[in-house]
Amino acid sequence: MSKVITPQEEDYSKWYNDIVQVAGMAENSPVRGCMVIKPYGFAIWEKMRDALDARFKATGHQNASFPLLIPKSFLSKEADHVEGFAKECAVVTHYRLKNDPNGKGVIVDPDARLEEELIIRPTSETIIWSTYKNWIQSYRDLPLLINQWANVMRWEMRTRLFLRTAEFHWQEGHTAHATDREAIDETILMLNEYANFMENYMAVPVIKGVKTANERFAGAVDTYCVEALMQDGKALQMGTSHFLGQNFAKAFDVKFLSREGKEEYAWATSWGTSTRMMGGLIMTHSDNEGLVLPPRLAPIQVVIVPIINKNTKDRLSDIAKVIDKIKAEIPNVTVKYDDDDTRTSGFKFAEYELKGVPIRIAIGLRDLENNTCEISRRDTREKTNVSLDGIGQYITDLLEAIQTNLYQRALAHRTALTTKVDTWDEFVDVLNNKSGFIYAHWDGTSQTEEAIKEATKATIRCIPLNNPAEKGVCVFSGKESNQRVLFARAY
Repeated sequence: MSKVITPQEEDYSKWYNDIVQVAGMAENSPVRGCMVIKPYGFAIWEKMRDALDARFKATGHQNASFPLLIPKSFLSKEADHVEGFAKECAVVTHYRLKNDPNGKGVIVDPDARLEEELIIRPTSETIIWSTYKNWIQSYRDLPLLINQWANVMRWEMRTRLFLRTAEFHWQEGHTAHATDREAIDETILMLNEYANFMENYMAVPVIKGVKTANERFAGAVDTYCVEALMQDGKALQMGTSHFLGQNFAKAFDVKFLSREGKEEYAWATSWGTSTRMMGGLIMTHSDNEGLVLPPRLAPIQVVIVPIINKNTKDRLSDIAKVIDKIKAEIPNVTVKYDDDDTRTSGFKFAEYELKGVPIRIAIGLRDLENNTCEISRRDTREKTNVSLDGIGQYITDLLEAIQTNLYQRALAHRTALTTKVDTWDEFVDVLNNKSGFIYAHWDGTSQTEEAIKEATKATIRCIPLNNPAEKGVCVFSGKESNQRVLFARAY
């Protein structure tokens, strides 16, 4: 094929952009910082969305939809929240255009200025909790477990397809509870749901942890996260779950009558993950030949390509009968039969390899005679001649084997790039010459955390859950420390 992918070893950033574009996943839009998600990319996102949505509903959550536009005064009600998002907000000031009297297109009508500016949602805590005030009166209304699938806007200055764009798709859960314990349990429950999805569907191993005060969500009491390691040794935050305490309930006066007849503020959580996961999927598994997809998220799990030429076209119907038999044996597998005679089989092989289809089956006339087919797996690029007898079970087992292999391969990579260090010299050396996750002692102060970030661009990705207590000294300050935390450079 004419489509060339820059090797990872040459330029990882260019390799990533090449994969996204030549695999037909997304492209830059005419609107600065925004992207067009193309059908193939959106099909992958739909698989992610549907799997997560099923899990949300299984845990008692319901979907709803809230306004895209938020009154500016709403953001002002929670001080930490507005401070955290102020620099990223896009503002709507007018509601009408008119023809330019000089004949130069349209202009903003100066007489149509809004009485109050509206913010295009960067996140929805404020508009949702203003709504919850009308929904919650009694403990009988709790817990309130709501999720929304939406697009949001955060005015990013430096963008990269899927990883960081001004507009992106995501889901955001917003729940209200009668007690702090119930809200904390919800926060951790959803964190675990994210981790299970990422490991079992995306085949991406993640570390669960809690953010430091410097890194937590604006307006949260605690922020929990799932962190993954990409092939280039940089970390990617894949999802977050926030315990919001009573901050938003107090800001919007959301009170309920308890079982004891006392008026109390509700306890809150929010949690979200986004199309950023698409970037993580690419950078965890893909190679210099193109996209590599885990079977559970692949829009096409198996592609079948007939090997024919102009002299054997009349035998295509015979191959088609075999294809029907194969498809009947794997009813729960997404199969594409590509009998397009305008493209060569070699072209098709390259295209489906580029798109990351987990299994490719090739069948020619000789295969018909021998009752066999050639099976190629995308993860290892191994080819095997397989009998058509029992082919359904073989494919089913192979899809599971590919799913497992991708996870184990990513886990081995993360293990190899995870290092304990005890001194500042070791810290800098590993960061610059090996990269990956670094477990190191930290004195627990924001000042030291900022100093390390300024000196190295490495941040504390999280304090891992169930982190063992361990006496030591901070690698930067030399002060006492009671645990190691996880550092890395990150996207």
